[in-house]
Amino acid sequence: MSDCLRRVLHIVALLLVTLAGCAIRPTTPALTHFDPDAGYRWDPGRVLPDNDPQTLLVLTFSGGGTRAAAFSFGVLEELRRTVVHTAGRAHPMLDEVDLITGTSGGSFTALAYALYGERLFDVYEDAFLRRDVEGDLLRRLFNPFTWPQLWTPGFGRSELAEEYYDEILFHGATYGDLIERPTPKAMVGATDVTTGARVNFEQGEFDIICADLTKFRLSRAAAASSAVPVVLTPVTLDTRGGTCGYRPPRWMSDALKLSESRYFGNRAAIRIRNALMLEDGSARPYLHLVDGGLADNLAVLGVVEVMQQVMADERARAAFDIGRLRRIAVIIVNAQNAPNFDFDKLPDGPGAIALLAQSVSVPMDRYSNASLAALQDMVTEWQLRTRLEADARRLGQDTGSGLPTIEFTVVVVNFDAVADPKLREYLQNLPTSFALSEEAVGRLRASGAQVLRDSAAFRTLVERLAQPR
Repeated sequence: MSDCLRRVLHIVALLLVTLAGCAIRPTTPALTHFDPDAGYRWDPGRVLPDNDPQTLLVLTFSGGGTRAAAFSFGVLEELRRTVVHTAGRAHPMLDEVDLITGTSGGSFTALAYALYGERLFDVYEDAFLRRDVEGDLLRRLFNPFTWPQLWTPGFGRSELAEEYYDEILFHGATYGDLIERPTPKAMVGATDVTTGARVNFEQGEFDIICADLTKFRLSRAAAASSAVPVVLTPVTLDTRGGTCGYRPPRWMSDALKLSESRYFGNRAAIRIRNALMLEDGSARPYLHLVDGGLADNLAVLGVVEVMQQVMADERARAAFDIGRLRRIAVIIVNAQNAPNFDFDKLPDGPGAIALLAQSVSVPMDRYSNASLAALQDMVTEWQLRTRLEADARRLGQDTGSGLPTIEFTVVVVNFDAVADPKLREYLQNLPTSFALSEEAVGRLRASGAQVLRDSAAFRTLVERLAQPR
């Protein structure tokens, strides 16, 4: 071997070692002291500028890759164009949004709007929607200069994706950067590999594992929420439960007691029980997260659980300041597709890749339908209880419940509501991918806006917002 070649190989070896030494799994920021009022958390009492304090408006963005990101962005665009009149002021309907929940592809739109606000409408299309995200990630994956990173223990394909998302969209932003933004709270979710439970990136849940969400990068949350199993590696969080003085709020303890009596099986109680399993960090020092769509592809179950707990517990009603509300509106943006595989017309059935995709998507779609039914059941139960309580008061009986009468509106924006059958079929056959054509992105945005605009429930909501209080 020549001296020249030996020197080249030596330099290459040093370079690879140096690169490998720089690639380590990001450590979850530790929370040293529990403060129930600090950090990035949803505060129902927080009222944004030009926002009706008596209306709680929640958007939920489903999973589905770029298909979901573009479809939900179209809904944001239509909310921005829709003018509402509250308290004698005219302003965009988008100003009325209090909370956005998202999972997988929908998490990018939710987090990006919370970060950029009005600027999102200038940057999102070029920064994310029109990019060949999958192609870029594959090129990085097969680039020899990234291999030392991937060989480093704890640094996987999701960390590679996280770096890419940060580079193109989030630019180093953390949840701490969102706290003072005059934008809706964004709550995105992932799935705990061990239990199958949903994990939300919200300080109330991070308190349990003694982690500081304010120092957590948005790109890492998006990577966890969209970490499709097998294709991407799980995103790992360090859990330090029991080291920061965390104390569950009283209403959570009450929920568990109620679940053992009248409300056994209540979703909220089950959710709380799963979360509190992480109080002892020594028993589960790591939390491995994958695509949030596996636990809640509509990103709607959190809303159901909160409202169930509010119905069940007076302390929860006080904690969530439910007494100030006249109406609660939930706009569910569901980018679920329905591709025509025609498996049942083939004698040999689906191949391995198609079978894997179906084995994930079929139960996910069924679970999404169950989530929507759970929301509708919760609304029905709330309305029934308030009617019964009103009847009891007319008879001079004091129920002591204090459950307020609230007007509920549920708006579902999905491909089934697209009027043009050819366009509907086109959208339903778009793949779950992070690489779509410019034409597909444009059609998704326009369709999200059109379906929302045509919704009778949405039009009624706009009209009622203008009614005197």
